[in-house]
Amino acid sequence: MSRDFVGALLQLNAEKGVPREQLILTIADAIESAYRRIPGNEDVRVRIDPERGEMLVTRERRVVDVVEDPLTELTVEDARAIKPDAEVGEEIVTEQLGQDAFGRIGAQTAKQVVLQRLREAERDVVYDQFASREGDLITGTVNRVEPRAIILDLGKAEAILATTEQSPVEHYRIGQNVKAFVLEVRRAPRGPQVLVSRTHKGFLRRLFELEVPEIHAGTVEIKAIAREPGSRSKVAVASRQEGLDPVGATVGQRGARVQAVVAELAGEKIDVIEWSDDPAVFVAKALSPAQVVAVHIDEEHRIANVVVPEKMLSLAIGREGQNARLAAKMTGWRIDIRSDVQAHEPVSVPRVGPVEAGAQAMPAVDEAREPEAADVPAAEVAP
Repeated sequence: MSRDFVGALLQLNAEKGVPREQLILTIADAIESAYRRIPGNEDVRVRIDPERGEMLVTRERRVVDVVEDPLTELTVEDARAIKPDAEVGEEIVTEQLGQDAFGRIGAQTAKQVVLQRLREAERDVVYDQFASREGDLITGTVNRVEPRAIILDLGKAEAILATTEQSPVEHYRIGQNVKAFVLEVRRAPRGPQVLVSRTHKGFLRRLFELEVPEIHAGTVEIKAIAREPGSRSKVAVASRQEGLDPVGATVGQRGARVQAVVAELAGEKIDVIEWSDDPAVFVAKALSPAQVVAVHIDEEHRIANVVVPEKMLSLAIGREGQNARLAAKMTGWRIDIRSDVQAHEPVSVPRVGPVEAGAQAMPAVDEAREPEAADVPAAEVAP
């Protein structure tokens, strides 16, 4: 070895992104493993001086009171014959070997082991790089479109955007830049496997952090999110700074900030509401844009009985119950919606099955368990 070795290390460091110290340890360990594949070399140690490009190959044995493995251990008496002040537990150099001690076949083996260890070290570095980004946004280029997933090129790794994690209204093409939320990073034989999503609530949260400086800085906090990807979302925000309007800051001037998020989500509608610690107030705001006359909270059964104006009933329920369903997801309360006219009618009304799309009914929506796409459960209708 010579200074060419040092130059090669620096080049590998630049190409693979593996720290120089780790490269040196990896190569030394690989060469040592190649030596030990030859019978009788179990006590070989390899050290590399990166400055001078020199490799030191020695035989070393551990000093012990009772020898159990004569190939790697020696007694105190034998050790002191080599080093007078040797103590139990020390590693004693018994012989220094040449760099070409194992010949051509051994050198070929060493080369293969070194290349394998370098690939492993590179994969570890890439894994650590992406593992630290779990729960964060990442941008990749569409590399392949497969039946069950979109493969994004991240440079040193690939991300898998499964069909179940794609918005139903989005379409992808080769070469398109795509933002996604990192769900999980797994170790795989060919390098890290990055699983990403565009339907996760965390994706919407991170997009708002990008577009709204107050959320990024922490003066405005996103307290809750309810989302039906590709269709509609509700976001509850609260201010940590006195006098700051959280909804206004999130929406932006003329809706510029929220519209930037909507554009990234291919037109998904987003309702931004103000968070409240009072369940009645929070449920009323969650049913926005419908106006609410009154909210009666049943703590024992965790039901919010909501009264809305007759003309607001269909708006409060939403198309196929979506508005009420999202409000229930976000608040964690079962919501029973009635019009102000029906609220004054006799209570003895029949119970019916799930509300069909477009039916004039007052659904009782239970979304505390937060399913992906729940039907509106049993409802009370006027006789």
